[in-house]
Amino acid sequence: MNDLAALLPLVAILALFWFMVVRPQQRRQKEVVALQQSIQVGQRVMMSSGVFGTVVSLTDDRARLEVAPGTQIEIARAAIAKVDSPVAGEPGDA
Repeated sequence: MNDLAALLPLVAILALFWFMVVRPQQRRQKEVVALQQSIQVGQRVMMSSGVFGTVVSLTDDRARLEVAPGTQIEIARAAIAKVDSPVAGEPGDA
């Protein structure tokens, strides 16, 4: 019984670590994968580096973004961090 009581704090610490660190990280990873799979041509996105662009074309693991009129770059699809919501009144809003 004494050995079981000695293991109880260790088990409690491991459970706390699981609920505070591992589960939220798994949830965030699933959200990122879902976001990257839902990207469509024409959406304005932000890369993890902070560069904004409009999606011109998509392949399985790459995307082509227009970052300025007539300037396109090819990036890894995994580099897309979020879909940018347009601000009302910005040029290009229709």
